[in-house]
Amino acid sequence: MNKPTYKALTKGRVSIPNQIYHIRMCTWNRKPYFEDFILARTLIRALMNQSHRCTTLCFVVMPDHIHWLLQLCCETSDLSQIIRGVKVSTTFEFRKQFTDKLWQAGFYDRAIRYEDDIPAVARYIVRNPLRAGLVRSVKDYSHWDAVFF
Repeated sequence: MNKPTYKALTKGRVSIPNQIYHIRMCTWNRKPYFEDFILARTLIRALMNQSHRCTTLCFVVMPDHIHWLLQLCCETSDLSQIIRGVKVSTTFEFRKQFTDKLWQAGFYDRAIRYEDDIPAVARYIVRNPLRAGLVRSVKDYSHWDAVFF
């Protein structure tokens, strides 16, 4: 199966105020750049810097991708602009160490339609390091947070 193109990823994408979205962004060629502690923390800071546009419900930074559960804050919040802001600020720091690309083009998004699904999606996100075999307990992983469980 071929990877979807950037254009295909954006087809039908809308930003709905107060909507909750599960976002996944991958590094260029799935390189594990976020094994670097400082770079992972830079990404987390970039997520938090979007607090005027969205509320972070939970996230996990994996070595080669990130999962982020967020809720858009206001009428003017645009999902693509939020992601662009995160990618631009992390790329700026990344370029201080590396010359390669940091991010794949685009991102995957899924609107969470039912409030009852939120805890299950949050658990899925936070348990990523366990499924990847990076840790034995989520408590042992440094790059995640959740507002609720």
